[in-house]
Amino acid sequence: MWIKSLRLNRLRIFPSAELALGSGMNVLVGDNGAGKTSVLEAVHLLSRGRSFRNGPRDALIRRGEDQVQVFAEIESAAGNCRLGLGRGGGVFSGRVNDRPVEQLSELFRHCKAVCFEPGSHALISGGSEQRRALVDWGSFHVEPAFLDNWRRYQRALRQRNQLLKNQADEREMQPFEHELARAGVLLTQHRESYIGTLMGTLPQVANELMPELGRPELVWHDGWRCSQPANLEAALALFATGREGDRQRGHTRHGPHRADWTLSFQELGQREHFSRGQEKLAALLMVLGQAQLHAQREGEWPILLLDDPASELDAGHCAQLLDCLHQSGAQTLLTATSLDSLPLRNAHQARLFHVEQGRVRSDS
Repeated sequence: MWIKSLRLNRLRIFPSAELALGSGMNVLVGDNGAGKTSVLEAVHLLSRGRSFRNGPRDALIRRGEDQVQVFAEIESAAGNCRLGLGRGGGVFSGRVNDRPVEQLSELFRHCKAVCFEPGSHALISGGSEQRRALVDWGSFHVEPAFLDNWRRYQRALRQRNQLLKNQADEREMQPFEHELARAGVLLTQHRESYIGTLMGTLPQVANELMPELGRPELVWHDGWRCSQPANLEAALALFATGREGDRQRGHTRHGPHRADWTLSFQELGQREHFSRGQEKLAALLMVLGQAQLHAQREGEWPILLLDDPASELDAGHCAQLLDCLHQSGAQTLLTATSLDSLPLRNAHQARLFHVEQGRVRSDS
């Protein structure tokens, strides 16, 4: 999969810009604040409907404007398609091949991208929400029923939590607990299937990029906190026995909304022993392991977004990363303050773009 052309309208500091991207390595060079990261954000928006940077969604809109738009022409094994995503009036809208989509998820299935950026270390050291999101992205692209079960579960969870806060009785809560249990068990099955296959890709990626850390081990926690595998009866029993404690706290304490995973290495132990640099390497392992798994399943790599890897990784690991990406043939968009800062052994094969205060100029 690769983006042939990318167009930005009123995104951050860009009034407008258009890039004809190469199918391999694409390097965006420019000073800090020039807008390099915003180009990566545009692809991330098409893939997930949000930025990888913190902040309100309307902050994506150029100052003084009332809407933002991103367009891309994508080539993949499934065929070519044209995608468009806009935000204005506080809402997103999307188009696939000039046809409006009812759900943005229809658009996201056509643009698959993974990202490693300065905040990626939080995947290891931060809260569990980001770690669940990584598994959910993979499950979404593997299991067609995943999104429906995820939505059903979230809806039932909100309803049960509201009833808990209102001190509702058992009779009122049982219908929502049944829906929560049914959707939750299916959601857990989707995630466990995906995490099981992801575990198989990590040792190879770790051996190529960070062999000094030893063999990685990924442990999944499903959130139910039960000794037996999740099933409908066990889930219903858990909600029943935990109802009074949940009522006291005003929220549902157990279920897949509390799922998490932990990553350890043979030479490091648990994440509490990781340095900040090692947290970044561990996060990179998870991102690339997910990308490689997708390539194995689908026969093509997702788009890889790397925001200033030269400042996030030491020179040795950065060089090894870029070599691996070059050998993979995956389309990669990466940013740097200068081409000299990148240990890029095949720089002549990369497509180079200069970004200067909201303007993009290609060398080719």
